[in-house]
Amino acid sequence: MIDEAFIPGKPIPVAAGVRRVLARNPGMMTGAGTNTYLLGHREVAVLDPGPDDPHHLRSILAAGGPSIRWIIVTHTHRDHSPLAAALARATGARLIGLPPPAASHQDESFRPDESPRDGERLMLGEISLTAVHTPGHASNCVCYLLPAQRLLFTGDHVLAGVSPVIAAPDGEMAAYLSSLDKLLAYDFDRIAPGHGEVLTEGKRVVEKLRAHRIAREDKVLHCLEQPATLDSLTAAVYTDVAVDRHEWAKLTLQAHLIKLLHEGRVSEHDGVWRRRR
Repeated sequence: MIDEAFIPGKPIPVAAGVRRVLARNPGMMTGAGTNTYLLGHREVAVLDPGPDDPHHLRSILAAGGPSIRWIIVTHTHRDHSPLAAALARATGARLIGLPPPAASHQDESFRPDESPRDGERLMLGEISLTAVHTPGHASNCVCYLLPAQRLLFTGDHVLAGVSPVIAAPDGEMAAYLSSLDKLLAYDFDRIAPGHGEVLTEGKRVVEKLRAHRIAREDKVLHCLEQPATLDSLTAAVYTDVAVDRHEWAKLTLQAHLIKLLHEGRVSEHDGVWRRRR
């Protein structure tokens, strides 16, 4: 039976004044697809327009039409921002977000008209959003808080049911953990992620995600009681993850190792990692 809440192109209300339109890009790393959010009615802000897909463009225009004034991106990975340019051309909307870093898998076409400061309050018609810089998954990640609904838009920083990949060098584990701590200082109840369903008990979700990352780090250190290569360490640390996902898991493992290396807790020589005493 098809879940109507996740039919691509269909606007689904998720909060007062907020609709979600699912992009047609399902996959291992995107789940059902990228969530595009439309905020407001008389004047509309589109958050994370998604991949450059003409079908998704038509769906967004059908839902928001001439009321679209702003296009906001949480970060510039290629499943979140590439449609921004075409949507801006079609609507004349202003582009808001941080520019892409010089790293792989980035949407180099994104050129913001405005880059929000950390903690800045954005007044977008009847909508007020607070920008929260949250580097970690990518260096230019920004979460956006809708205080009126106590709803936090997290892009890929916090996802439904999974921990996001932290791919070095642009992704950084120490920064990611610090950003999770930072979010806990804000007042929100629910999380609207870049993929998957809206999450209730948002603070608890963030706390559990942080605890998961620390538990994984502890397992890395435990497995390094014996010297290991990256491949053998991946197999030992990610026994709870399907083998076909180990190449992705390896990226996050590298981010953990880089953090531990900077802290002086591990060492590496000729591709062999060791725990330091």
